[in-house]
Amino acid sequence: MLNSSRTSLVLRITAVWMLVATAVASGCQAAAAADAEPGLRTKVLVTSSLDGSEQPCYVIVPKGFDPDGDPVASLVSLHSWSADVEQRHPELERLTSERGWIYLFPHFRGPNEHPDACGSVKAQRDILDAVAWVRQRYPIAPRRIYLTGSSGGGHMTMLMVGCHPDLWTAASAWVGISDLAAWHARHETARYGAMLRASCGGRPGDSPAVDEQYRLRSPLTHLHRAGRVPLDLAAGVHDGHSGSVPIRHTLEAFNAIASAVGAPPVSDEEIAQLSRTSGRLDRPQPSDQVVDPTFGRAIYLRRHAGPARVTIFEGGHEGIAAAAIAWLEQHVRDEPEAKQ
Repeated sequence: MLNSSRTSLVLRITAVWMLVATAVASGCQAAAAADAEPGLRTKVLVTSSLDGSEQPCYVIVPKGFDPDGDPVASLVSLHSWSADVEQRHPELERLTSERGWIYLFPHFRGPNEHPDACGSVKAQRDILDAVAWVRQRYPIAPRRIYLTGSSGGGHMTMLMVGCHPDLWTAASAWVGISDLAAWHARHETARYGAMLRASCGGRPGDSPAVDEQYRLRSPLTHLHRAGRVPLDLAAGVHDGHSGSVPIRHTLEAFNAIASAVGAPPVSDEEIAQLSRTSGRLDRPQPSDQVVDPTFGRAIYLRRHAGPARVTIFEGGHEGIAAAAIAWLEQHVRDEPEAKQ
């Protein structure tokens, strides 16, 4: 009986160690880019260069990928405001793989409900670290590194372009938040307001330190440095009525770039007209009446400022993957990027 008990104990211990070994091996496999099977969405861990933490990230290597072939483009896709690395964008993933690009989906500290998230220096560095990670392991074309995101991902796309403009070949930001203090004023008594206070340390006006957090995490503070990046800004005209982010955030982001490059802004009167329930300009310009098959929607405003573009389209709080990819793939950087 005693021998039987000992045998049972040994078997249980052995089983536990096998489970541990399997888990460790799985973790090592996830962290090793060479083990990412083409065509599959693989979760990897990227070490933060700021605090040494292991940050999750998904990578999709396209089917038929040749590691010894020519360098390929990479798309960095950013999750929305309340989401994390487990969010999916199937259409964007499909279009990226069809083009032979490598798809990268970082966590950048998850939902915007704590100080390390919501455009923090750590969150920004996580995205840069993810790009560095994939470039160390795959032949990535340095002149074809693209960035996109919607809503909170649009906020982070604009912020990354403003804070780190030399890295990105082109970017596409959809229905993004450009002014966090203004967005807090709209959602102060709702969930988004609470998330902003948790991220920035309080309400706007609570202290100079809190106000500085709202300022530093807002794309409007930094977009004057984005004038050389082909940045596509887009918003559905009904957002702010049936969605959470008024189109003013997108239009004011465009105006920050326009001011920096000396291009005409969208006027306050035009912003007010588009922000009406009807969402129409009284006197649209010729560029506002363009037909863009990649959007597949009516367009009510389209303007350009240097290489940047803004579009207000028939829709709500949403992104259009086909239009984002169409914008990105037409751009290839002419000169090497600066070191980050």
